[in-house]
Amino acid sequence: MTREEKNILIESLAEKLNVYSGFYLTDISTLDAAGTAELRRKCFERKISLVVIKNTLFIKALEKAGLADDELKGALVGSSAVMFTNVSKSPAVLIKEFRKTSDRPVLKAAYVEESVYIGENQLEMLINVKSRNELIADVIALLQSPAKNVISALQCSAGQKIAGLVKTLEDRGN
Repeated sequence: MTREEKNILIESLAEKLNVYSGFYLTDISTLDAAGTAELRRKCFERKISLVVIKNTLFIKALEKAGLADDELKGALVGSSAVMFTNVSKSPAVLIKEFRKTSDRPVLKAAYVEESVYIGENQLEMLINVKSRNELIADVIALLQSPAKNVISALQCSAGQKIAGLVKTLEDRGN
């Protein structure tokens, strides 16, 4: 690979790092051709971009994208593949499902919701991580809950009594 080709690849990887909100570093080295094809198909179905990379080139792409982290660099040892995603837990779920029939992929590290997770032991936690949008939806639901309780109380039979009481108090004020 020429220097120019390497620079083009680094640019492409840096662009993916900026386009996607997160990525998972995995080891898929012992998968045979059929297993790799199956993993790629499942990634495609879930809108995950799977790229097998050279560690040194990915480190340069991380630096170019401003995401260079010593822990991430330390995880880039041996054979590496990157799963780029916009849905933070999707690759973790895919890895867990795929591991029911295979010993790979193995999670090396992940960059999710601006946090770094290192090691295979983080897989379960990554499956349970809520995305930013899910957290916002939870907060909105919590904020709407008191208003819904008041409205339902006003609409039930007790609400009719409260409404009658309010009407009586209004009539007295006039």
